[in-house]
Amino acid sequence: MQKICYFLFLAVFLFNTLPASFASPSQIPNELIDTPAFLRDVNNAQKLRLKHRISEEQFINMMHKPNTIVLDARSPERFNQMHIAGAKHLNFADFTTDALKTIIADKDTRILIYCNNNIKNAEIAFPSKAPSAALNLSTYTSLYSYGYRNIFELGPVIDPTNSKLSFEGSLAK
Repeated sequence: MQKICYFLFLAVFLFNTLPASFASPSQIPNELIDTPAFLRDVNNAQKLRLKHRISEEQFINMMHKPNTIVLDARSPERFNQMHIAGAKHLNFADFTTDALKTIIADKDTRILIYCNNNIKNAEIAFPSKAPSAALNLSTYTSLYSYGYRNIFELGPVIDPTNSKLSFEGSLAK
């Protein structure tokens, strides 16, 4: 009986002194990360996104309407190389409530987004990402999580050399 008690004590002692890296994720609290809310937002945002994917022609028509911005969330380097003329830039990694407010003060503003996977034949400025990692997916969901709902996404893949959209930047022709 003493041996069982000793082994039980040892097991409890070792379990309670294991490094945090061995603890299950549910045992490591972080009130600044909410996985269930993220998964809910992904699901809800993608339902809206499917209704808000637009053609190149629709994108061009919308971008000239009042209370509309074109948002490019790629890196500053890629944005400076080439972007849709008139686009506002906010690096996806810099999305915060305050940063978004400086670019999109009114949550009713129409936001038009595009990403690397919308542009072909411009690999330096628009290197393709894995389809499941396309920046449009993350950008749309993140904007949704911050309370924006008037978000529209360029749907097709376009070639800047024969697009009706204008491009600017150091690599634009």
